Amino acid sequence: MTSKSTVEVKIWVDADACPNPIKDILIRTSQRLAIPLTFVANQSVRIPNSELVSLITVRDGADIADNLIAEKMQVGDLVVTQDIPLAARVVEKGGVAIGVRGQLYEDGSIQSRLGTRNLMEQLRSAGVETSGPKPLKPKDVQTFANTLDRTLTKALKKKT
Repeated sequence: MTSKSTVEVKIWVDADACPNPIKDILIRTSQRLAIPLTFVANQSVRIPNSELVSLITVRDGADIADNLIAEKMQVGDLVVTQDIPLAARVVEKGGVAIGVRGQLYEDGSIQSRLGTRNLMEQLRSAGVETSGPKPLKPKDVQTFANTLDRTLTKALKKKT
């Protein structure tokens, strides 16, 4: 495989709930920087014919894709997910997690986000209606692209 860099950073995507504009940015970034990109989903995801971009399809079930990503990702890898528990596992394992709106999940912030997520889950379980995520806006896509760029620039500097 010919690549522009000899970097071992990989990008993993929790792809079932990943919006198409975010997938497109990830594919373009993978191609531009020659970074392997793996989508993990329990359904088919359209990917380009590229040796850098792959799809792992898992069986349907709670946390199957999350578990596979957490198992296979390595220290320094980047994981794109909306799932806070998965993001916490990634950070704990030494990876970097980014939400689809550009949230960077780090040691200092992930525990409070996990606590908020668990509280909201308890409220929903008790029958309290909570609002779901807001629709993705162009500003969110731009924030994601900027966070992705900054994060990969930092990761590539560490690996060289």
